[in-house]
Amino acid sequence: MNADRFAQPVLSLFRMVIGLLFLLHGASSLFGLFGGARGSGNAVPIGEWPGWWAALIQAACGALVLVGLFTRPAALLASGSMAYAYFVVHQPEALLPLRNNGELSVLFCWSFFLIAVLGPGRYALDTLFRQRRAALAPEVAEPRPVPA
Repeated sequence: MNADRFAQPVLSLFRMVIGLLFLLHGASSLFGLFGGARGSGNAVPIGEWPGWWAALIQAACGALVLVGLFTRPAALLASGSMAYAYFVVHQPEALLPLRNNGELSVLFCWSFFLIAVLGPGRYALDTLFRQRRAALAPEVAEPRPVPA
């Protein structure tokens, strides 16, 4: 059995699940859904630094990664925002993620970094648009030597 044949579908599924979780995490803080920001039942006040802006990044990047559109830049921004969250919010409390409640930030950071490096997978809008662009592009002829 060739396990490599599952690589692209599993990568796509991984990207979709991580994107959906991040989108829901951001939506909870932006709109007070699913228990609200940090389980308070409320939304983060509009424009509040850094919570509202982090939630906006989470919702926007989560949606883009979920559908596979501008996947690499969105995943890189999401990864960076989670690195910021870990080092600014969690790490000052304690060194290890288990002690400072930063496991989720670390997992999202590295998951999005993996997506940024590996790409969106086969089942993504980025891949669809790239294939369509290649099909519509005229073939470039090989240059002929100029006679002397």
